[in-house]
Amino acid sequence: MKKLACVTALTFGLVACNGAKAPESAADASGTTGSAATAPISAATSAPATPVASFREVTIPSGTTLRLSLDSAVASDTSRVEQPVRATLRSPVSVNGQVVVPAGSEVTGVVTEAEESGRVKGRARIAMRFNSLHASGESYDIRTSGYAQEAAATKKQDATKIAVGAGAGAALGAILGGGSGAAKGAAIGGAGGTGVVLATKGKEVRLGPGAAITTRLTAPLTVRVRT
Repeated sequence: MKKLACVTALTFGLVACNGAKAPESAADASGTTGSAATAPISAATSAPATPVASFREVTIPSGTTLRLSLDSAVASDTSRVEQPVRATLRSPVSVNGQVVVPAGSEVTGVVTEAEESGRVKGRARIAMRFNSLHASGESYDIRTSGYAQEAAATKKQDATKIAVGAGAGAALGAILGGGSGAAKGAAIGGAGGTGVVLATKGKEVRLGPGAAITTRLTAPLTVRVRT
């Protein structure tokens, strides 16, 4: 009987112990669940997505005028063919009312002709052509019409110099030798005036930074425009 009583008591003791531990396990489970529920959300999952810039292509038609302001200095007597030339757009380029190339965009090219003035004939001339456009972080190859500028003619000024020389010579000849002296003096004076003209070069063409020039696209140009 004593052995049966001990076995019965031991059985009830084990059940009591297991029953006491059950709430503790439940508490632990609930505590774990609560910790997971209250855990902070990762910064990586909460950060907003970075917007991706989008672009569309727009074609600028051939014949579009480019109004430029020179950044480089060029001159008929100092520049050389293939010398680099830089300029910026004085006004934006628009297509269908939308600006597709902003003012201030850089345009580059080269000198294509540089002729200094001659002593007897030949006026000074400077010419250039632009072949590259840099706008909104993009670079484009472009085709443009050439820009050229020629020095003004000096024929009237040359004629005036010769006439003044002849007149002065005639006056001096008249004082020294009468009518025949005047004729000789005019001839001598005219020759002197011609000599001055032949010894004097004509005007040069010089364009400094800020000079306003204009060219045109001779082929369509497709550019990327941010939307």
